Amino acid sequence: MKAIQDDSLPVWLPRLSVHGGPRFLQIADALQAAMADGSLTPGDRLPPQRRLAAQLGVDLTTVTRAYDEARRRHLLEGRGARGTYVAAPKVELSAILDLSMNTPPPPDGVDFDDMLKQGLSQVLMRADTALLMTYHLGGGSDSDRKAGAQWLAPMFGPLDSRQVVVCPGAQAAIAALILALTEPGDVILAEPTSYPGLRAAATQFGRRIIAVEADQYGMVPERLEQACRQHQPRLVYLNPTLQNPTAITIPERRRKELANTAKRCNVRIVEDDPYWLLADAPPPPIATFAPEQVCYISTLSKCLTPGLRVAFVLIRDPHECERFLAALRSFALMVAPLTAALATQWILDGSADGLLEGVRKEARLRHRMARDLLAGRYSGAGDGLHAWLELPGYWSSAQLERAADSEGIAVTLAEAFATDATSSGSVNAIRISLGSIKDRGRLQAGLQRLSHLLARRPESFSAAVV
Repeated sequence: MKAIQDDSLPVWLPRLSVHGGPRFLQIADALQAAMADGSLTPGDRLPPQRRLAAQLGVDLTTVTRAYDEARRRHLLEGRGARGTYVAAPKVELSAILDLSMNTPPPPDGVDFDDMLKQGLSQVLMRADTALLMTYHLGGGSDSDRKAGAQWLAPMFGPLDSRQVVVCPGAQAAIAALILALTEPGDVILAEPTSYPGLRAAATQFGRRIIAVEADQYGMVPERLEQACRQHQPRLVYLNPTLQNPTAITIPERRRKELANTAKRCNVRIVEDDPYWLLADAPPPPIATFAPEQVCYISTLSKCLTPGLRVAFVLIRDPHECERFLAALRSFALMVAPLTAALATQWILDGSADGLLEGVRKEARLRHRMARDLLAGRYSGAGDGLHAWLELPGYWSSAQLERAADSEGIAVTLAEAFATDATSSGSVNAIRISLGSIKDRGRLQAGLQRLSHLLARRPESFSAAVV
């Protein structure tokens, strides 16, 4: 950094290197370094963007991107016509280390802000703005459905895009399938621990969920057949890859057995498969073994970002597809067209693949961290977004939740995933999510704190009284 003399502005001008990487990042990094060494302090006014661009010999866009990046890092604040100023340090008001929310981790080396801006810019350049601001009733535009077919290609190979429906998230898809394929009072079968959104939707719609025994390989086919004969269910719900919450992946042989059982019993399967693309060499989806028997759901929220409330549903039967769309429109008319268009743009131009690979790498790195810090207790699969920790006998999940909360850690109890009353309390475990804490160092601190807590007995834990 070299000094410049200016009567109205701080003495600050970054030095740029030919081989130092993108210039906008060099400027933002120099700004951060100047704040760290005291060359710039909170309240200092920065040069106007045009003046700084001229002094550095770069174009205005470079400086604009640098200032935007600095704002993203909470280094700058705008004060209208008065200009841009160095911001005061951001105060972290919440000390909670959240291991409870299953979201993709922020991928290292991916400039998400830039990716978002470029994607939206491409959408706005190529799309008819009027179409982005009106109703879409067909389960997605032709382009959106083609993007969905491309997204599902790693699982199924080439698909007829007319069999792909675009939905506002997997939860909406599950609810619409329940409405379309069952009647009030009907039974839905699921594993004893399962995604809570299933129970929420089924209860709201007056359907009954009954648990079917599962082992270390997932739902037991013989028990499924017995339950089908006993309860005459209309649906079976399965989350077969890196199951939420247990992280179990049903092996291929078991998947074939479950598909054949569903065929014999004439029961439909809802295959909710949000983590397939994050898994290391996952088996083929159950839908490949019983295409007409299975409705398959894949969401972008668990692989890319929750802000993309877009899921793709593969339904082979056109009449069933129409019933599904009618059910979906009763409570969620459509995906927001702008969101769907952004998802389509990212899938078709390859940005989604790059983001997915970044999320996959970051998730695996975090699993290795969890395995090291929770040695002997970690039971994750090494990929995906979460791990399932069975607790030592001296801790109940409720005790541990209270103790963890006092340590500033949020976890999710096994009870939250109980399918029905018979499975509630049958497992003494917690689920920890590895993506919701953005900073890897804070995640490490949370896992270390949790490890120390698990090593103690409840008797040695005492909460502060204030």
